[in-house]
Amino acid sequence: MIRDITLGQYYNVESLIHRLDPRVKMAWTFMYIIGLFIINDFIGFVFAGICLALVIYMSKVPVKFMVRGLKPIFFIIVITFILNMLMIGGEVLVKWWIFSITKEGLKQASIMAIRLIMLIIGSSILTLTTKPINLTDGIEKALSPFKRFGFPAHEIAMMTTIALRFIPTLLEETDKIMKAQQARGADFESGNILRRAKQLIPILVPLFIGAFRIANDMAMAMEARCYRGGDHRTKMHSMQYEKRDFVAYGLIVVFLAAIILLRIYF
Repeated sequence: MIRDITLGQYYNVESLIHRLDPRVKMAWTFMYIIGLFIINDFIGFVFAGICLALVIYMSKVPVKFMVRGLKPIFFIIVITFILNMLMIGGEVLVKWWIFSITKEGLKQASIMAIRLIMLIIGSSILTLTTKPINLTDGIEKALSPFKRFGFPAHEIAMMTTIALRFIPTLLEETDKIMKAQQARGADFESGNILRRAKQLIPILVPLFIGAFRIANDMAMAMEARCYRGGDHRTKMHSMQYEKRDFVAYGLIVVFLAAIILLRIYF
């Protein structure tokens, strides 16, 4: 399951989505998330799903790779579905003991589960189609207007990108620790949920030690290369908007307008 987490990974392939400016992809992700929370019926989700499928197709990232990223949060999706289904009142469909499933609860539970699934898949496209260095430059460029107010745009962008980039690294470190402890007789698969959670506690100490070691190695490497923050730094490639980026911005407006119209009239 640890290896199934795709957040923070980059899928190296040549596609139209990969060639888009990182600022465009960040704007698309932000507006897509807003759109998902505006939607309150299945017609809107069908429209958003079609748009998401088109983006995945143009990104050339395999659908199997996208779906694999849902496995680690499958338990959260199921719990969210059950809680919404049982806690919302309305017309009762099924009743057992103190529990009752209502028509409104079933609808709301389905909406929340679909929203969560589409949110995870849509958000992962940003990191899957954008190199970490380009993502850093995009965040810094987007935050650059705030520099005049003393906002550390470069430092914030660097910290955000390092945090995303370290997710696969820490997951790989966790997998190594689990395999090492399994070789010594540890069992992480048997027992109930509480027992398995308790068995994961011994992993935390070596994981934190490994995380601090990796962070220290990176800090020393950055200092050895005379890294001193964003002041007077130059870039090999300067970001410039192209025609496809303006078209993508226009599609963002069309997408959000369509979501709002569907919310009003359906």
